[in-house]
Amino acid sequence: MSKTDSKLGSESTELSVGLRVLQIALPLEFDGESANNTASAVAEHNRDRASGAATPTGAKSTRRGKWYSLYDKVYALANLQQAWLKVRSNKGAPGSDGVTIKRFEQDLETGLESLHNELCEKRYRPRPVRRKLIPKAGGGMRQLGIPCVRDRIVQQALLQILGPIFESKFSEHSHGFRPGKGCATALQVVDAAVFGSECKYVVDADICSFFDMVDHEMLLAAVNEEIADGSVLKLIAAFLKSGILLYGIEEIEANDLGTPQGGPISPLLANIYLHPLDKAMAEAGFGMVRYADDFVILTSTREQAEDALALARETLAGLKLQLHPEKTHVAAVDDGFAFLGYHYFLHRGRNGNYLQKIVCPKSIKRFRNSIRERTPRHAGQRKPKAKRLTVERLSHNKRVQKMIRQLNEYIRGWHWYFKSVRTTWDKYFVGFDEFIRRRLRSAITGRLAIGVWHQRLTIAALKELGLLSVVDLQEQYERHQLHAPPGSG
Repeated sequence: MSKTDSKLGSESTELSVGLRVLQIALPLEFDGESANNTASAVAEHNRDRASGAATPTGAKSTRRGKWYSLYDKVYALANLQQAWLKVRSNKGAPGSDGVTIKRFEQDLETGLESLHNELCEKRYRPRPVRRKLIPKAGGGMRQLGIPCVRDRIVQQALLQILGPIFESKFSEHSHGFRPGKGCATALQVVDAAVFGSECKYVVDADICSFFDMVDHEMLLAAVNEEIADGSVLKLIAAFLKSGILLYGIEEIEANDLGTPQGGPISPLLANIYLHPLDKAMAEAGFGMVRYADDFVILTSTREQAEDALALARETLAGLKLQLHPEKTHVAAVDDGFAFLGYHYFLHRGRNGNYLQKIVCPKSIKRFRNSIRERTPRHAGQRKPKAKRLTVERLSHNKRVQKMIRQLNEYIRGWHWYFKSVRTTWDKYFVGFDEFIRRRLRSAITGRLAIGVWHQRLTIAALKELGLLSVVDLQEQYERHQLHAPPGSG
């Protein structure tokens, strides 16, 4: 920690103790136990003002009434400092004001004090988010809204207070952006149902433009079911209506629909908005698995799947949402369905039929594009002499070493996510390795990596240069010799 961080941490601790505003340690990430502890501590602080008793640690649905007087917990310097540490660890691009993480950190103490004062005096106004369009693997563009660093800090501070409160009511069907849950737990549930032969049919669902169609009034009403602090509700509304800066030129005023993807608070708001869907499915006894706006419903018969689909349509209509007519359907597991980057289907072969779980076509396309981005060939790149393509020379080539480092970082994360494929992985992952090596050879030589280039830049040579292999990583994983890469959760 820097001297600035240390000094600020000391001052914020003294302030929080002196004002008796925050008497709990706010973790950078909430696990189940710390989430309940935080919620219980806030309830204890408000017990004389709340309309019901505090929630016991680890309990659900025992508290009646709403949460009061939370706003001062949001703008407490200790909470803002913890939020800053989280935002810094997530890195991220600058927002519409152009201020980077590094630049904000140069005058950190002043920046956090300014946010604290603006929030305390209710002068704080979020700036418009910066729109960034990223291509979807299946075509089209996805819109991201990147808030400014200062606004990300406030959103994270808000999340650290509200997250544990709503966590106590969320359904086990919801896996997206929750403590102790994620893509891995969602896929584990699906695997258990599909490969355990309990599930024969699925509702493969897709919500039309979910993040563009969230109704602000309905969302704030859903938050208000738990939160009675008007200042907190106004702060959330300010983020929803902060507007969008398009291409750095035109500011678009936000309407009453949509919530930008890209801010720390967005996943929580999505889970709050879709909680009625989780609740309806649970009460009807359907096995749904939801990750943000992506979900599947697992059933044993087609009739059950059709009933579940009808209930999902009805519930989402009540939320002013609708399912995509072309991307939503009932499917037999044997015929195949996709979920969270994987493709489940029945493989019919000479040696028998068996269920497989492999990387879906969209994810493969995304993989190939990501590898291409990390292995560019330069225009006018000179044809190298074959005798220069030695491990000794290339190991001192800064450009080559940078490419390999970037490739390895991506390969580690990609493999860790797709390590749970269910197929003959020793043969399946070979094709991914071949594509990586082919792209790296082309980037080094500026030519198609065939003939003499292939002979010089052998598999062994590239491995000696440090290039990772997906097959090797999977072998290490199967032998329990591989650990999760940093940032993979």
